[in-house]
Amino acid sequence: MEPMDIVGKAKEDASLPKATMTKIIKEMLPPDVRVARDTQDLLIECCIEFINLLSSESNEVCSKEERRTIAPEHVLKALGGLGFGDYIEEVYSAYEQHKVETMQDSLKGAKWSNRAEMTEEEALAEQQRMFAEARARMNGGEIASKQPDADQSLES
Repeated sequence: MEPMDIVGKAKEDASLPKATMTKIIKEMLPPDVRVARDTQDLLIECCIEFINLLSSESNEVCSKEERRTIAPEHVLKALGGLGFGDYIEEVYSAYEQHKVETMQDSLKGAKWSNRAEMTEEEALAEQQRMFAEARARMNGGEIASKQPDADQSLES
């Protein structure tokens, strides 16, 4: 029988990207400090256990408030309950920064969201225009004659 973690899956199922974690570990240390591979693995396991513990505690806070979705406030309360109150301000600041960056990313992607509102006919016309531009570029700037086989297959 395998050891089980908080969510009922085998512990081997829970992991973090090793390359990313190694990069984070190395960025936090002076350049002349080396970290043994076993130590990196241990730090990664500690991170996984911390996430499991914080998730579990956040779930308890959420349940006490009779909520079904864990909100950022629940995580912040859980940090305090676990004795990490000194980090709450820094974690909240990182969360706020994440929200700002996420909003900026979604505004950058907004130009594509308008395309999703096209009708099928508009999308087909746009596709045909883009194909024509690509054909023109491939033919050295010349506007190529339409290829009936390709156009007909797109219409059906």
